[in-house]
Amino acid sequence: MGEPLVRPSRVELLEVHQLRLVEAAAPWVSPEDHAAMNRIWGQAVQANPTLFDGPAVACAGLEWEGPNNMLIAWAKTTYRYFALRWVPGATSWLPSLFVSVVQPTDDGCLLVGRMSSSTAAPGRWQLPGGSVEPPDDREPFDVGLLRRHAARELIEETGIDTAPDDLTLWCVTRGENGNIGVLFLAPHRSASFLRERFTAVVSSETTLGHTPELDQIALVRSPADLACLDGPHVDYLEPVVRRHAQQRSES
Repeated sequence: MGEPLVRPSRVELLEVHQLRLVEAAAPWVSPEDHAAMNRIWGQAVQANPTLFDGPAVACAGLEWEGPNNMLIAWAKTTYRYFALRWVPGATSWLPSLFVSVVQPTDDGCLLVGRMSSSTAAPGRWQLPGGSVEPPDDREPFDVGLLRRHAARELIEETGIDTAPDDLTLWCVTRGENGNIGVLFLAPHRSASFLRERFTAVVSSETTLGHTPELDQIALVRSPADLACLDGPHVDYLEPVVRRHAQQRSES
């Protein structure tokens, strides 16, 4: 089923027009790796008590089924499992599966957000989105589910309410650590609207005593703008911004 354990040396943006998802067996973890995983996860929770070992999805493989048609095999796990990526020589490691939203402005910028101190990657800039969670037994795991999850992440993190059907499959990314991202393109919005919605959601979360998932947003036009951001950015961000800028110039 593809190349489940290969960690590419660079970020790949895969042109995918149709996506099919099938469930695979949950990954087996050796007793040695399991002990190391628990130790690393415990250290992470001690450093950040807000981390939660809830249900998550790992990517068990990718496979092309035709031109621009991709199959993703997925497996149920929990967030603790991804601590295996830090275990030297771990053989049962599988990358995570996440969704992100490419939110453009009317004047050609993209919205990016900085993760807050309560998240697993504080200070990191990325697109709105998050790790995929497995559905219940009554809900099919398909592109529609990913689209709904992306729309939910978008409104929770930025306050931007977009109907799932208005999100278009844009590409699939494979990061340097092997993590797989399914990216959806949202309708264009004005820059002022995006800032107003983000200010409103931060105010609402703060009033409720919650820490927002994103503590700051920025609107970037080109990869050069990323150098002006205060903090690191996720590995896929630069090639995504570059691709969007190229598509804008060609349109």
